[in-house]
Amino acid sequence: MSGRGRHPLPEGSVLQAALRRWGVNRGDSVVVYDDWNRAGSSRAWWVLRAAGIADVRILDGGLSAWIAAGHSLMAGSETPPAGDVELSATDLYSGQLPTLTAEQVSNFAGVRVDARAPERYRGEVEPIDPVAGHVPGAVNVPSTATLDEHGFFRNPSELREFFAAAGVHGSVPVGVYCGSGVTAAVDLVALELAGIAGMLFPGSWSQWSSDSANPVATGPDA
Repeated sequence: MSGRGRHPLPEGSVLQAALRRWGVNRGDSVVVYDDWNRAGSSRAWWVLRAAGIADVRILDGGLSAWIAAGHSLMAGSETPPAGDVELSATDLYSGQLPTLTAEQVSNFAGVRVDARAPERYRGEVEPIDPVAGHVPGAVNVPSTATLDEHGFFRNPSELREFFAAAGVHGSVPVGVYCGSGVTAAVDLVALELAGIAGMLFPGSWSQWSSDSANPVATGPDA
């Protein structure tokens, strides 16, 4: 596994085997979707792009949008012919899309973005990880707030205003984390739509909070 935390990134050989099993071939475009707050599809978008698949798209609005648009569904499972995709590097996360380690987060010369719900960021509740709170200096940009009331990503101009209100302008590097590196990908998609580059801290709060040497802040933004 690459990195630590509750949901580590997959190894290259494991991911390649899965993609071939799903029928992905070299040069294919890939569309991913989910039906819960774009978390699963955004994580898949990030991982596949990090693996070197150039054209990965998210079905905006998820399965609910597909159904609302009048498209049909099929019951049962699909078993496509095996694909022949080859991933671009042994270490998937060495440059395709940048990541951050806990040490790099500690010394980050940019904006740290916490994508969790505000109450978890403030340290009022923590249902999963051993310590409540956030990385000192991080700003809270909840991933769910990047979506509109119908579950679609907000338009780029709205997203730019939304991130700017949290001090994220793209003029300095942006690092994003959440609880375990999954919903942070929603913020990374939204940042891309806004024209701002971002880096993922894969271990996220689950890794940070497991090390008692790491400082913890509570309360609202400083």
